[in-house]
Amino acid sequence: MLAWMALGVCFVAHAQPQAPSAPEQYIAKWSDEAVYQMAVHGIPASITLAQGILESGSGQSELAAKSNNHFGIKCHSDWDGERVYHDDDRRGECFRSYDNASESFHDHSEFLKRSRYEELFELKPTDYVRWAKGLKKCGYATNPKYARRLIYLIERYDLDQYDERGLALQADREAFAEAEAAQATARNEVLETVQNKDLNPAKPASTIGRRSVQTSENYIRYILAEPGDTYDDLAVELDLMGWQLYRYNDIDRKNGTYTPRVGEVIYLQPKRNRGRTLWLEMRPEETIWEASQRSGVSVKSLVRKNRLTPESPRPANGKLSLQWRLTPEGKLPNWVRMFRGPNTE
Repeated sequence: MLAWMALGVCFVAHAQPQAPSAPEQYIAKWSDEAVYQMAVHGIPASITLAQGILESGSGQSELAAKSNNHFGIKCHSDWDGERVYHDDDRRGECFRSYDNASESFHDHSEFLKRSRYEELFELKPTDYVRWAKGLKKCGYATNPKYARRLIYLIERYDLDQYDERGLALQADREAFAEAEAAQATARNEVLETVQNKDLNPAKPASTIGRRSVQTSENYIRYILAEPGDTYDDLAVELDLMGWQLYRYNDIDRKNGTYTPRVGEVIYLQPKRNRGRTLWLEMRPEETIWEASQRSGVSVKSLVRKNRLTPESPRPANGKLSLQWRLTPEGKLPNWVRMFRGPNTE
């Protein structure tokens, strides 16, 4: 019986899943970023990940933890960002500091696009062996075993699989860009036709009674409030149900008759769930409701997309996402960044 119990204990012990190692956790966290950098800049994702693991101690070095510098990039004369000082080849050397690790990955890509490393981009993006040796040859690191250590990490953790993903994403991005360009060309052709005065003479603004009705950039019809207007009186004048203006403009009818300010936008249709642009820069002291009226995106959608709460009624950076729900870290989803590029942030 004791033998069976011992076997059982041994079986349970061996059945326990092994926790991921520090490099494996690093790869799981940053592989998407490395793939994105490859698609945009052409640097093998395997090389980026291996360098990150090696230079940052899998993200656990003091330089990575405190300054978000994952690649050991020093200041150099052209750096005008934040700086920190650490002992390296010499005491108290200057290193770059970043607001977040994604900036470090982007700067690493830009750093390797210097003329010093230009011969690397003549190599196949899947030839990680020659890339590793080329980095050492071009002087990225002083350790004579640097290339071998990169190659070991790539082969130990099968990092070359991410190179294939990088190439696939690059092809997807190029196809996406071509499709967008084709759509833009088609839109411009239609616009030129619509704006051709010979075919389409200018028409006066539409009206309802004495009111001039305009259309927002988000394609919502609206009027501007005049002195003495109230929502209840406007509903009668415009032949609308009493609740419509309140709901369309995110005004709580329970608070009584609403009197808009002169010149205030009053929507005659429901606001949209998303905007025409990615972001809206909030004005100083502007409320979410005011931003909603300005963008034509409903308050409910803005709150959800930007993860706003009563405790945090405005985004920390003053920018509202109008199209996509942000991550808990306040970023656009990775797949949006991957397709639309770094300028989406």
